[in-house]
Amino acid sequence: MPSLLTPKHNCRLCPRLADFRDANAAAHPDWHNGPVESFGGIDAALLIVGLAPGLKGANRTGRPFTGDYAGDLLYPTLLSFDLATGQYDQRSDDGLTLIDCRITNAVRCVPPQNKPVGAEIKTCRNFLLSEINNLKQLRVIVALGVVAHSAVMATFGEKQSARKFKHCAVHSLPNEMTVIDSYHCSRYNTNTGRLTPKMFNDVFKKVKKVMGN
Repeated sequence: MPSLLTPKHNCRLCPRLADFRDANAAAHPDWHNGPVESFGGIDAALLIVGLAPGLKGANRTGRPFTGDYAGDLLYPTLLSFDLATGQYDQRSDDGLTLIDCRITNAVRCVPPQNKPVGAEIKTCRNFLLSEINNLKQLRVIVALGVVAHSAVMATFGEKQSARKFKHCAVHSLPNEMTVIDSYHCSRYNTNTGRLTPKMFNDVFKKVKKVMGN
């Protein structure tokens, strides 16, 4: 089993993202301003894959979905399904611990306007592939949004036409892996009603069913 591949803090594989990080580091030197590492144990059975770090969220705090609105929905949901313990407080040192769960992003660095381009998603896929290969107990992947869904399917060599994104869709892959889609828990999606707390809960009900608990 190869060792877990993670980007260095000064990673410059994607020049546009590196330049954007540099600009933010100059404006906010006390922020994380680097690739955001995954959160949770390497022995997790569930992997949640998001889009990319938020500018004032994970790019600031250094922990996925921490410090922005998306985390305000994601972490309480994980707590309610016994996939986390402690209390979420929008900071990386709040003491929150994940249970049998790990969180990462399809793109590890914050993109301008929260929109990574295709080449950046493809470049970062090597880290996602390493993540999946090193999670020996992994059984379920939750893909938050179309970009995460596409990145996960490409990692498994699945054709997008055969594995289309749909909220709450369950994709059973040949290698006994299950991928469950969800609209991203972003402020935009929740404010517009595209994603409600009930709809998000429905995703994790399916997760728990597949996990057998």
